[in-house]
Amino acid sequence: MLNVANIVDRLREIMDDESVNQLRDEMNSYHVADLADIFQELKPEERLQCFKVLNVDKAADLVEYLPPQMQVELLGDIDEEVASRIINKLPHDAAADVLGDMEEDESETYLDKLPQKFSEEVRELLAYNEDTAGGLMNPAVITVNVGMSVQDVLNGIRQRAQEDNMELYYIYVTDKQSHLLGVLSLRKLLTSPVSAKVEDIMTTDIVKLHVDDYNDFIVDEFMKYQYNALPVVDLYNRLKGMVTWDDVHDLFEEETTEEIYQSSGISTEAIDEDEILTGNLINAVRARTPWLFITLIGEFLAVQVSNHFNHTVAALPLVAVFMPLLAGLGGNIGTQSITLMVRGLSTGELTLNSAFHHILRECAVGLLIGTIFGLIVAGVTFGWQHNIELGVVVGVAMTINMTMATVIGTLTPFGLKAINVDPAIASGPLIATTIDVIGLTIYFTLVSTFLVKTFV
Repeated sequence: MLNVANIVDRLREIMDDESVNQLRDEMNSYHVADLADIFQELKPEERLQCFKVLNVDKAADLVEYLPPQMQVELLGDIDEEVASRIINKLPHDAAADVLGDMEEDESETYLDKLPQKFSEEVRELLAYNEDTAGGLMNPAVITVNVGMSVQDVLNGIRQRAQEDNMELYYIYVTDKQSHLLGVLSLRKLLTSPVSAKVEDIMTTDIVKLHVDDYNDFIVDEFMKYQYNALPVVDLYNRLKGMVTWDDVHDLFEEETTEEIYQSSGISTEAIDEDEILTGNLINAVRARTPWLFITLIGEFLAVQVSNHFNHTVAALPLVAVFMPLLAGLGGNIGTQSITLMVRGLSTGELTLNSAFHHILRECAVGLLIGTIFGLIVAGVTFGWQHNIELGVVVGVAMTINMTMATVIGTLTPFGLKAINVDPAIASGPLIATTIDVIGLTIYFTLVSTFLVKTFV
């Protein structure tokens, strides 16, 4: 396993010795994926010094592995001509992503310096919503027509595969107006007679994406069909490009990260993810504060519940000791249910049609787990306080609280899905607060009904 810390120390020693050739040799000895990890540990001025010694091809490969903020930072600190050559080596979609993260005037400067055809294709990508297939696709695809032979196609591939930015996954069959007619896999092409015609060996049952399809749909299609790439067409079925599996892998990581942030009440809609971790402090505060305010309001409701039962606590102060126990276990089992439902809906394992079945199942699970923990709590409470009534009330409250938390944690994601709201927000602090309020209400009601009159 790569020891990044040792490598960083070695690079710093080389930079201190001001040995450019040695630094270049050292940098070229690592895979660009490893270099990306190394760059994360270097200081900005050290990253720039290392980046400058790379040749254009390796620098372009490295840029694809770096986070957006670092891409812009490095390209903005080197000579514009060199930066333009690096961008020109990137796949079209990667170049569009990099330029899209820059200031408009800066990206225009680079677009003007790029070769005309490449610049026009990147501009077209920038015109699409970045969260759609149009903004994600690479327009550099190999196309053939139905009348060509296998030999003609192979000859054409040999010529075009040497071009920069060309990703060779499938060969697409189009007519003169670029309408998508079929697709050829390399396997099919290489195993067919060289005299065979494209129209006889192409697949016409095509799985394809539309330029306006959003990221979540794209991920679902790739997960379902397991293709290495999918073609992208416009409203008139004209081939515009293709989306590849590596792009979708990045999308899947982004969606997973977003779900994790949402589950913690961190907003990524207005603030870029990089800003939350390493960017401006104000942006980090903006991302984390909104849900905390909502939680604050919810917790004030919990305070009101406690205040409403103030006479109960005053009459029997011991009951307050059990409040954290009930809230903690209720919140945890509710979060478990939410996580299972959100993940199941995200992967397609659960659907709205199966909601009733899963709600009943989780209700049974919650009741069973709640009963087990209720009995444990009742037994421990009785052993501690030697009071059977207190043990029973706390145990029953625990059982009901955990069951209700499971039901809420199961119902909420399905409810949000039904109204086309991302179910991931169900796992935020708001639901945890709701569970707290309901749990306290149940507990204090039981205590007031069955215990206070006994002890007063």
